[in-house]
Amino acid sequence: MSTEPLYLKPNVRIEGLVNQFVAWTHVYTPVSGAMNLANLLLPIMDSYVQRPDVHLAAVANPKMKGGFFINAEASRVDEVRDLRDRIVRDESAAIAFAAAVKNAEDLLRAQATGYDLSPLYAQLPPELRGYVELVYDLNHQPTLRFLEPLLYRSAVHRREREAIELSLDDGSEPPFILSTPRLARDGHLQLPLPLDHTGIDELFALRSTPQPLEQVAKALEITGAEQEATLRTLLTTESTLAPDRHIDSGGRIRYFGHACLLLQSPSTSILVDPFISSNPAAGDRFTYVDLPDRIDYCLITHAHQDHVVLETLLQLRHKIGTVVVPRNGGGQRQDPSIRHYLERVGMTVREVDDLDELPFDGGTIVSAPFFGEHCDLDIRAKSSYWVNIAGRSVFVGADTSGLESHLYTRIREAVGPTDLAFIGMECDGAPLTWLYSALFTQPVPRKMALTRKLSGSNAAQATGILKQLGAREAYVYAMGQEDWLQHVMATSYTPESYQLLQVAEFLDTCRRDGVHAEHLLVRKEMRW
Repeated sequence: MSTEPLYLKPNVRIEGLVNQFVAWTHVYTPVSGAMNLANLLLPIMDSYVQRPDVHLAAVANPKMKGGFFINAEASRVDEVRDLRDRIVRDESAAIAFAAAVKNAEDLLRAQATGYDLSPLYAQLPPELRGYVELVYDLNHQPTLRFLEPLLYRSAVHRREREAIELSLDDGSEPPFILSTPRLARDGHLQLPLPLDHTGIDELFALRSTPQPLEQVAKALEITGAEQEATLRTLLTTESTLAPDRHIDSGGRIRYFGHACLLLQSPSTSILVDPFISSNPAAGDRFTYVDLPDRIDYCLITHAHQDHVVLETLLQLRHKIGTVVVPRNGGGQRQDPSIRHYLERVGMTVREVDDLDELPFDGGTIVSAPFFGEHCDLDIRAKSSYWVNIAGRSVFVGADTSGLESHLYTRIREAVGPTDLAFIGMECDGAPLTWLYSALFTQPVPRKMALTRKLSGSNAAQATGILKQLGAREAYVYAMGQEDWLQHVMATSYTPESYQLLQVAEFLDTCRRDGVHAEHLLVRKEMRW
């Protein structure tokens, strides 16, 4: 075997998997994972096995984009059936747990009437005993509080189901991550490694430090000639790192797409909601080769699949110092702990509450409240951030909504004025049941679901945020318009889309008010 040192190609992709589905937050974490498996993923597979033609027709229909259909040729129906049967066999504990949650909530609805809950413990399904606490809120409404750390150590959460898939990004769109399992494909290398495996770090460190093929194969526990040959296609003899990935003076912000920002001073690099394209050939965006050699802080705003993006985090884990995440409420299945999730996939994590401060050399990170965008569910694991770096203050709003403008007055009173504000304006998002349906144990009326959406700020709300913060520069995220992230976002806009009309109205208001404002889409750099 050759001892020639090899680098990683710039367009290598990785997907972390559980049961061959992409391991995003609600699929990986124990309670939401069990309920999504039992109430969403298995029914999707059952439907596909019965009528693959229906799924193929839906996938081909632009009006059905983002629907829960399996994007696989009909010839693969036996593979999907085998996967379904294997999951039913191996994940019996998780499937039984999901059924037990429904039974327990039926019990509470029938018998928890504001009086003593202690007699109900003996009536709980055995799958929940010792894993839940029965509690009332102050309006005497009963609920289950799940002990998530214990469940990570139970049969409900099996590490054996984990794997990674490696491939080259050729510019084509991968299947939608919320609905389609990753079946074997030519040129794709699927390895049964736990997501915290150190070989993943060794692989992606090859972008800057080359190693012989034999060493890389050993790190990934590859022994077969066929897998080794596929691995070799991911490697190159040439380094592709950009020479301007660091700065020597002042400050810089680079926009990488969606809600991903890189804030830099000569001594500190801060990456926000990393979701990064792996195809540098496109030429209109920054990619992995443009990142600095070390990222001191990675800030996560919330747990949705386009903000905690495992395909990016696994590539960067070896160079990230600390991942900063908002603290969850503790025990509600719609609000899993981002910290527990990321720690189990190998990250070093720090949890923050509202207005916690993290000082760094020459600046400060302050976590700030985040309202809206979660369908009015009681979800605490969401945070915006106010960052002072290289003498300028930056508000990183992600999808926080201006539904209560006084919030941003309070933030300004607490941390001071803002120079630049980055705001999400997906103001007509998907309804409640699109992302959360598997977590309910009773049907949600469609009319109700349509009033509670995954929406950020409209023009008036974004204007209110800007005025209350006192910002003189405003930047609106691309909201999923980029073609390279459709496997996660599944969004479709036209010039007449309400969201884009609202962005245009916001930009017009900013111009009238003398505020510099832009709608971001491709690469953007700000220097001072």
